[in-house]
Amino acid sequence: MLTSFYRTFAENLNMEFTVAQIAEILSADVVGNPEAIIKSVSKIEEGCDGALTFLANPKYTHFIYETKATAAIVNRSFVPEKPVPCILIKVDDAYTAFATLLNFYNNLKNNKKGISPLACIDESATIGKDVYIGEFVSIGANVVIGDEVKLFPHVCIGDHARVGARTTLHFGVKMYAECQIGQDCIVHAGSVIGADGFGFAAQDGSFLKVPQIGNVVIEDGVEIGANTCIDRATMGSTIIHANVKLDNLIQIAHNVEVGEGSAFAAQCGVAGSAKIGKHCIFGGQTAVNGHIAIGNNVMVGACSAVAASTQDNEMLFGRPAIPHREEQKLIIYRKKLPELYNRVAQLEKLLKEKE
Repeated sequence: MLTSFYRTFAENLNMEFTVAQIAEILSADVVGNPEAIIKSVSKIEEGCDGALTFLANPKYTHFIYETKATAAIVNRSFVPEKPVPCILIKVDDAYTAFATLLNFYNNLKNNKKGISPLACIDESATIGKDVYIGEFVSIGANVVIGDEVKLFPHVCIGDHARVGARTTLHFGVKMYAECQIGQDCIVHAGSVIGADGFGFAAQDGSFLKVPQIGNVVIEDGVEIGANTCIDRATMGSTIIHANVKLDNLIQIAHNVEVGEGSAFAAQCGVAGSAKIGKHCIFGGQTAVNGHIAIGNNVMVGACSAVAASTQDNEMLFGRPAIPHREEQKLIIYRKKLPELYNRVAQLEKLLKEKE
């Protein structure tokens, strides 16, 4: 079923295909001309002739009656209240369907293969099939690179490291010795995997460096944003479990363990030896204390500071982070502090006058 869709993309680099082909890949129903040509994608409010758009958020529904896009992906439950100027491609979930198409296109666009003569690859390294290794990539001794891996220019991989099949390391990623990345991962530009953890022992007014002899293990399906750093363990492994999503500019310290399916927004920091449960969500600039355990399905609001261990299914906010409803009450109380201060000052003045 995918063959005709892929062939169309491969033969038409300008992403030109028919509505019928889109419907085939999405198992969709078409209301309108299935042979119409799609040449681009757009937001629903910015549609133009030849464009494909989608409607998932109800607050944008009014745009469907005025969009200039040729076709729109909509939920099967969508029933127009008046004539619609575009072709409708009806699916179970419009947002997921649109994301699926973008992923297909993006994969084909980045479907690079071949090894640049300017890459530096140690003779002992094992390189899989159909890989892309760009200019000035450095691969150390006894490294194992899986099939269909993509290493963009200036990636550096240290000795004895492993990169799983279909993983992509973007420009300038640095992966230290003995670290492991699983299959189907994406690491964005400038990220550093396996630098030394912040391990120092205070001694006579200075600091003695504690050697960091562990590694980093990243399981399958993980995506790591640009300029994120994951430190190697002092001993053992810093572990990022399967399907974790890390945004840009995140710091994961030594011996941290992040549970499967958890997600961190930008500028979060997790201190050493913290254990994060499964399917947790952390807002931007959240700080997590070291040597604590966060339960499963925990949600933490942006700019919070998690100082103590938590149970499963908690929703936290604040500095220090406490249950969200409690923090909301405190916010209300804090807003009333000026009024309370003035009332206390007036009472003190009255007491002094009576005295």
